Amino acid sequence: MAFKESKYTIKDNQQAAIFFGSGDENFHYLQEISDAELSARGADIYVSGPAEQVDHTMQLIADLMDVVESEGQLNLNDIGYLDKLLKKGDRPGYKDIVSGTLVTTSRGKAIKARTIGQKRYVQAILRDDVVFGIGPAGTGKTYLAVAMAVRALRNKEVERIILVRPAVEAGEKLGFLPGDFIEKVNPYLRPLYDGLFDILGVDVTQRYLEKNIIEIAPLAYMRGRTLNSAFIILDEAQNTTPQQMKMFLTRLGFGSQTVITGDVTQVDLPRDEYSGLIEIQKILGNIKGISFEYLGKEDVVRHPLVQKIINAYELFQAIE
Repeated sequence: MAFKESKYTIKDNQQAAIFFGSGDENFHYLQEISDAELSARGADIYVSGPAEQVDHTMQLIADLMDVVESEGQLNLNDIGYLDKLLKKGDRPGYKDIVSGTLVTTSRGKAIKARTIGQKRYVQAILRDDVVFGIGPAGTGKTYLAVAMAVRALRNKEVERIILVRPAVEAGEKLGFLPGDFIEKVNPYLRPLYDGLFDILGVDVTQRYLEKNIIEIAPLAYMRGRTLNSAFIILDEAQNTTPQQMKMFLTRLGFGSQTVITGDVTQVDLPRDEYSGLIEIQKILGNIKGISFEYLGKEDVVRHPLVQKIINAYELFQAIE
């Protein structure tokens, strides 16, 4: 295969600083995943090796610069994700992946869909009243659901947000936890709280909780209620039983929307209990107005090692 050398020059010093990252973290990661040789001198990036690999790396650098120009930031997830798309032969372009700002956090950070799977998920939430977001840890399914709930609240599309989780974690039950009702439930709702705190800020979140604009509840406390003008999120839905899932879905009232999230590979129910999230895909798969969106390991937006961990577990389970 022919040997090739190419050079990419970043003409804006500020953009160069973003591209290379703190302590050149981004550039070192790019060197690690590239099959070509990369070096840098100032804002000049030199790429050498087999022609095909050099072309791939130069195209990846150009796509990453699109991210820098569009977002004013670049992280390891962006690098790994766009590299995988290119290697698969997909090149939609970063600007076609992001869905525009969904909501702005209290600190002015713009929240956007950052993968193709996330964009489909967000579009489904905008389109349908009942959306299931199913996928492994780190794919943003819960965080994006919270962001879309805040967006709907700010746009006055709903009057309140209701956060629900089954109180089933690795065999533990509420009765074994110390404290009153809220103190018992809080540990199970912490991921939802984290999303709210990040988007709304702690003070606004606390004020909304006090005014019941945001409500938290374990799944068992939803029985017998009808929820109108609300954005309802059921998180960790793989830990619902079929009966609980049916009960929850029939709570939906006028002007309400619900997003159900879960990871069917992490069911913590007793062995003799069947997951309602697994069953419901067979029951509601063809109903208009209900969407099932599946996020995969390629949509993971956490540390790059999370994707490797998911891959390792999949390989281990396949061998077993």
